[in-house]
Parts: sequence; structure tokens; C-alpha cells
Amino acid sequence: MGVNDFDKIVHAIEGKTFEKSTKSFLYDHTSPRSRQTPPAWSYVKISEGCSHECSFCAIPLIKGPYRSRPISSIVQEVETLSLQGVKEINLISQDTTYFGRDKRMEEGLTLLLRELLKIKNIDWIRILYGYPEEISDSIIEIMQEDKICSYLDIPFQHSDPKILKKMKRAMDGKRALMLMEKLRKSIPDVVIRTSLVVGFPGEGKKEFDHLKRFVQEAQFDYLGVFSYSKEENTSAFSFGDTIKESVKNRRRDKIMETQAGISYQKNERYLNQQVDALIEGTSKNNPSVLIGRGKFQAPEVDSVILIETPDDWTNVVNTIQKVEITGRDVYDLYGQLAR
Repeated sequence: MGVNDFDKIVHAIEGKTFEKSTKSFLYDHTSPRSRQTPPAWSYVKISEGCSHECSFCAIPLIKGPYRSRPISSIVQEVETLSLQGVKEINLISQDTTYFGRDKRMEEGLTLLLRELLKIKNIDWIRILYGYPEEISDSIIEIMQEDKICSYLDIPFQHSDPKILKKMKRAMDGKRALMLMEKLRKSIPDVVIRTSLVVGFPGEGKKEFDHLKRFVQEAQFDYLGVFSYSKEENTSAFSFGDTIKESVKNRRRDKIMETQAGISYQKNERYLNQQVDALIEGTSKNNPSVLIGRGKFQAPEVDSVILIETPDDWTNVVNTIQKVEITGRDVYDLYGQLAR
């Protein structure tokens, strides 16, 4: 089966025959869905495929060009989720900020967000995986709406101009810093996550030092680092994989060590503050501790808030509660339900 035959999976499992699809798959609100996330939050995929040409990425080869779902279909899916008790939706795509461009729709993501803001019972809307060059003034403006989390996941990948040119990425570290300055000025409480790649062919000491300085200057709230691995049929495949794994690992660890200090310092701003937190349940490791997330924490990838469990804790699970932050470590926060 190929990636365009998702809707035939049940037929295949049951041993029924089917014709392989010749069209690019794009699910909609009528597609069968079994949610694997906690009851109070969900992912909503707004498109399929990607039309960027990053030299290291095989996704366009696998999934095809970018295909936006109709806004009406996404709205109907979110309305259904809201009736199921979902409080937070996380919009995902290979590039959420590209939404609608394949349909010649200007400011497609902004138009979608305007419709989603009308849906009752959805309290938080989070934008994940935005391409740096496509974060428009319109998106920045609508992000100031209370329901939309002041949060952006912007994979910059690297900062050195030479490496970015080989990656076929346009925004270098200098322009990235200017973008973040603009975001922080327009949305003072904005939280920015990024992803970086170390060990790309041609990344020597000079280029890696450039990346380290960038991380220090950017002061990201959250950051993930990946070691480069060559992908067959991508344009970067011919570059080879010239950097030893031990060097890649060492570089990754250095970036994460730098980020750990930044994250610890940034967590100080929440101490003795009350924040809204979505309570997901108790910790698997310690049932006497509740797990919560603030609007500034994306599910599954960011830190959490570890909360002292009150006697009547069951009635707060899957709700948004005020939590007073009483402590912090490198990543996670500690708190108690506000009285």
C-alpha cells in the first residue's frame, strides 16, 4: 500500500481487494478517526504534502505537493471535537503558514483562524510548524486574539548562510533574529520553539560556532536538535554524510547544553505567578501528581507543570484551571491549584 491508500487500510486488513488510488490522498471531516490523545486536546491536520524544496527533506517526494483542506471541512471537524469535550486544538501541517496558497488564497491561515475563533467551547488554538518566511503581519495580528496561543513552532534548521544555502533555506540567522524581535515586540508573551540540524555536510567548526552564537542570541523558549542523515533521492543526498556520528552527537549535546541554561532562566518568569493550565491527568510515575500544561507549552514536545494533587482532583482533569507556580527546574514547572 502507498501513502495515498490510507482510506483502504480497513479493506486490506479484512482481506478485501481494492484498487490502488491514482489521486493524492487528503482526508476530510468525514474520514473515520480514532483519537489517541487525552480527551481535552487534539491535533487537527489542515493539509497534506509540501511544496518547499529543502535539499535534505524527502517529504515532498513521499507525500507530494502541498494540498490544503477546505476551510469548511476543518471547521466541521473542530466543531465535532468541541462537542466531544476537546478544549485545545493543535493545527498541524508540513507548513501551517502555507495553508491556502495552493488554492491561490491570500492569508489562508488567517481566514481559517477567523472561522475557528467562532467555535464555542474551544478555548485554545495552537499553531505548529510554521515556515519562517511565511509568518505574515496578518498572522501576527490574529495571534493577539485571546483564544489563540501566543506560541509558534518555527523550524529555522540552521543559522549559517553557507549551510542554509546548501539546505535551500532562505532565512539566515540575522534575518531570523529580526523576525523574532518583531514577534516579541508585537506579542510580548510569545513563546518560540525551533528545530535545528547539526552535522549537515559542510558544517565545520566555523559554521557550528555560528549556530551556537545564534542559539545564545535567539533565546528560544524551546528547542530540538536533530543529527543530519542523508535521505535517498533528495538533492542533498549527493553531498554524502561527511561528518562522523560522534561529532554530530557532540555538537547536538553542546547546543542542548546551551539551551538548558536558557530554558532554566526563562522558567523564572513564571515563579509565583498564576497561569491557566489544561489538566491532563495524573503522572504515570507518581499518581499523587497531576500533569498540566500552560498555553505556552505544546503537547508531547515541551515541558509540563507538575501539580500537587488535591483531595478532589478527579473533577479538575480535562479542564483548564488556575495554577500557582511554586518552583521550576531546567524544563518543567511545579505548582498547586490556586485557591
